[in-house]
Amino acid sequence: MEAIEKILGFKYSDSKKYDRLLELDCMLYTNLGTDSTKKEGQEVKTKSRKIYQAIRTLDTERWQLTAKQLGQSFIDAMDKK
Repeated sequence: MEAIEKILGFKYSDSKKYDRLLELDCMLYTNLGTDSTKKEGQEVKTKSRKIYQAIRTLDTERWQLTAKQLGQSFIDAMDKK
């Protein structure tokens, strides 16, 4: 996904990149509606997984805290799908 690469390429701090990636993920899910097809839902899940993989590459204390809060099992489950 180009937007992920673009965000990671910016000369922002890791914290700001983290925020932008989560913002992007939020927008994807917000744009899904009751009229969305299953295919569109699957595409959003795939993009979301890529976003979280990109977040994982950012070595920040904030990500480590979030990973603990969300639970490592959730992240592992997302990677397996």
